[in-house]
Amino acid sequence: ILNYDIMARFRRRTCIILLLFILFICSIMMALKTLRPDRAGFGDPFGLGLLPELQQRTVLLDSKQNLLNRAQGDTVTRVSNLHSIAVNTMKASMSSVKKLEEELSSPNYNFHIFYYTWYGNPQFDGKYIHWNHPLLPHWDPKIANNYPKGRHNPPEDIGANFYPELGSYSSKDPTVIEAHMKQMRTASTGVIVLSWYPPGMADENGEPTDDLVPVVLDYAHKYNLKVTFHIEPYKDRDDRSMYHNVKYIIDKYGSHPAFYRHKTSTGRLLPMFYVYDSYVTIPEIWANLLTVSGSQSIRNTPYDALFIALLVEERHKHDIHRSGFDGMYTYFATNGFSYGSSHHNWASLKAFCDSNNLMFIPSVGPGYIDTSIRPWNNHNTRNRVNGKYYETAFSAALLVRPEIISITSFNEWHEGTQIEKAVPKRSGQVVYLDYKPHKPNVYLELTQKWSEKYRKEQEQWLM
Repeated sequence: ILNYDIMARFRRRTCIILLLFILFICSIMMALKTLRPDRAGFGDPFGLGLLPELQQRTVLLDSKQNLLNRAQGDTVTRVSNLHSIAVNTMKASMSSVKKLEEELSSPNYNFHIFYYTWYGNPQFDGKYIHWNHPLLPHWDPKIANNYPKGRHNPPEDIGANFYPELGSYSSKDPTVIEAHMKQMRTASTGVIVLSWYPPGMADENGEPTDDLVPVVLDYAHKYNLKVTFHIEPYKDRDDRSMYHNVKYIIDKYGSHPAFYRHKTSTGRLLPMFYVYDSYVTIPEIWANLLTVSGSQSIRNTPYDALFIALLVEERHKHDIHRSGFDGMYTYFATNGFSYGSSHHNWASLKAFCDSNNLMFIPSVGPGYIDTSIRPWNNHNTRNRVNGKYYETAFSAALLVRPEIISITSFNEWHEGTQIEKAVPKRSGQVVYLDYKPHKPNVYLELTQKWSEKYRKEQEQWLM
């Protein structure tokens, strides 16, 4: 009897141990199953693109010296390196994008959004670019003396009143470019208006960025977005240099599937160029380029396009018409700051454009604040009012039934017009603004909402 009891206890103990072992094996199998790449969605840390993207980061770090010595290096090699990195990174997650396509609404090619690639950090650029923006002095020395001087000191102290979810990023980082494209597509925008300077040129606080254009085009194409160009003012910009700019852009990038062409009322497919600070150049110079009889005319040539001028003051509408431009946009996200940016003037501007065969492209924005770089400019701040300011601007734009609406901006952080994801941030005595009580993606969601509303209303306009 004693032996029988001992054997029974032994069998029970053995069964319990065996059962526990089986449960342990099953739990391991279930854990491994959850790591399977084929169930990972886009952005999942276990997605297909993770390891290749980490490898690409290593490649970028290993070749950082090539990127840092950009000015001395061979331009063709630099562009090729950036391009190959982007291509390899994109291949890694194409399956995720196909899945994403099924989840997102289609891009709205009548929603154009201003985009800046002038940001840099030590990892990719050897130093901070634009995040360390200087504090700009007021033009009146008496007023200027009342405000601080110097420049910002990233990564904790940046030249912006909000703080990006991606941190003080580099516009060269392929993972950043991809994240931006995904955000813009999520917002149901369709056309990226890319800030552009001719090769070798840049704004006074930045460095040349033309070599990034092929990478931006490739990632835009991946998300079914299109790219057009926002030609910035540069020294001695005139009819001749603009002709060469347009020729360069169309020759180099015009064959890319992401290069934007607008279908006109006559059925022509033409590139489009936004021209910032166009009013600085007199109408007679523009007319040389933009009218059929002009001495430098681009009309009815392989480089013909739609040229959109910036309207600030009311008188500019007549100058724009005389210059031979095809339309006008208002850019500024500050209602009341200028004649063009004031919502109540949009109806009369649209009427003027309609009567003169011009396009009117109002620019809407989520708010405005630039006191991180212009500490004296409080009076031009426009509070976001938890998204209400943005929705009011969209509502005003839809009232005039425009063919295109432009959005200022995706990521102009210095002026606080960004709809890119921002997060709460406190650093020492600096407390950044944020989108609370909403989530970091609230302005992407609002843009998507109004994109759909625009599409539905446009169907009614065309009936």
